[in-house]
Amino acid sequence: MAIWRTETTPEELQARSRDTLAERIGIRVTQIGPDYLRATMPVNSYTHQPMGILHGGASVALAETVGSLAANLCVDPEKYVCVGQEINANHLRPASSGVVTGTARPFHIGGRSQVWSIEIRDERDRLVCISRLTMAVIERK
Repeated sequence: MAIWRTETTPEELQARSRDTLAERIGIRVTQIGPDYLRATMPVNSYTHQPMGILHGGASVALAETVGSLAANLCVDPEKYVCVGQEINANHLRPASSGVVTGTARPFHIGGRSQVWSIEIRDERDRLVCISRLTMAVIERK
């Protein structure tokens, strides 16, 4: 059973990222599953840190982007909006090239908050980063 309250497509979600950090660093929404949202990000000079590997902040940007998009699909968009409240990340292995994929799945979808797990994996399906994102669910005014 799907968890989404709003039906959309990866292309429609991608359009929401125009002129944002996500667009600038190349985050692309690729898949909406019944209980997950997936996006990719290139590992290149825009997302590297000075040592030539994926910047931890870029991983966190991917995690917050995919988790935030997912969270907002789980609420009535006429009444509520979800905004980031807290995020943490454990960087487990370096990536220096290619593409990483972030997959967001919920731990908790509540009326006032949501908690999401985001796994970031490299092209060989190795875990690069694990993140937990807490979203506040607030009423639209």
